[in-house]
Amino acid sequence: MTLSLSNSVTVLKCRKEIRVLHKLVVIVGPTAVGKSALGMLWAQEAGGEIISGDSVQVYKGFTIGSAKPTPAEQAAVPHHLIDILEPDQPFSAAQFQELARGAVADIRSRQRQPIVVGGTGLYIRALLDPFDFPQAGSQAIRDRWVDLEKQKGSPYLHAQLQEWDPQTAAKLHVNDKARIIRALEVYESTDTPLSQQRTYGERIYPTLEDVVFVGLEMERAEMYRRIEERCDTMIRQGLIEEVEGLLRQGCSFTLKPMRSIGYRHVVEYLRGKTTQQEMTRLFKRDTRHFAKRQLTWFKRDPRITWHDARYLSNKHILKVLENPLHS
Repeated sequence: MTLSLSNSVTVLKCRKEIRVLHKLVVIVGPTAVGKSALGMLWAQEAGGEIISGDSVQVYKGFTIGSAKPTPAEQAAVPHHLIDILEPDQPFSAAQFQELARGAVADIRSRQRQPIVVGGTGLYIRALLDPFDFPQAGSQAIRDRWVDLEKQKGSPYLHAQLQEWDPQTAAKLHVNDKARIIRALEVYESTDTPLSQQRTYGERIYPTLEDVVFVGLEMERAEMYRRIEERCDTMIRQGLIEEVEGLLRQGCSFTLKPMRSIGYRHVVEYLRGKTTQQEMTRLFKRDTRHFAKRQLTWFKRDPRITWHDARYLSNKHILKVLENPLHS
């Protein structure tokens, strides 16, 4: 039974306790910190549904390396934006924005609690903030810039971008050819610099009405220990066999999800370019580096209330989600 308090807040009576139904709960933090477990707990307590904010879990077949929720977890709590794409289909922050906002609206329309769980920072900001992603483009124009890059190199394209869109050029490394080409394509297609068409490079943090924005963190040595343990567990669970199966099914090792952490390391091993021991070492190292980048990204956002995941009991976690600023 629900008791409506306003357009954005509802009270749910769950397990003989009162739980606040927020417009949106967002749980972020570095990999292996415990985001999924917290999301599951809150969803089960408050009648919620989880929206994955992960850039790899959207792909079918990429299960172990993306730490995808198990079938039992997905049966216990409805999950969204998982297994929605074939491995060769493109996916962007703009597409995530559209699908995730639609999922939030759908979940709320059924008087359920939407809970976003993920560590892909740009996806989270695309969902929450007023980003206007440019839709214009031209395959012919893109192909021409790709050919030009092969002939003259990325620095040549970067110099052209500096002339047309110096603000975007200043943010891109001279060898970041994919983003340079995209910026050139947008400018030539629209006659408007990319920097004037989107805001995600700017630190604009609008106030969020009734959004619980929780960050989980922990002491770095413990986080790294968990990361190394997770990498070992993924390999024991069959990550190598999963990648072998994907390759047998025709998935090219150049596909976007195959270039993600874990998958690209196994591919290098299967292609005979490294040993399994070295693959595991690099997998752990790059996952640690990725976690550090995740923290750097999220720590910029002043709206996130941070909590040390090591010291949060289940009871305290639920109190945090009901009233995160005063727990």
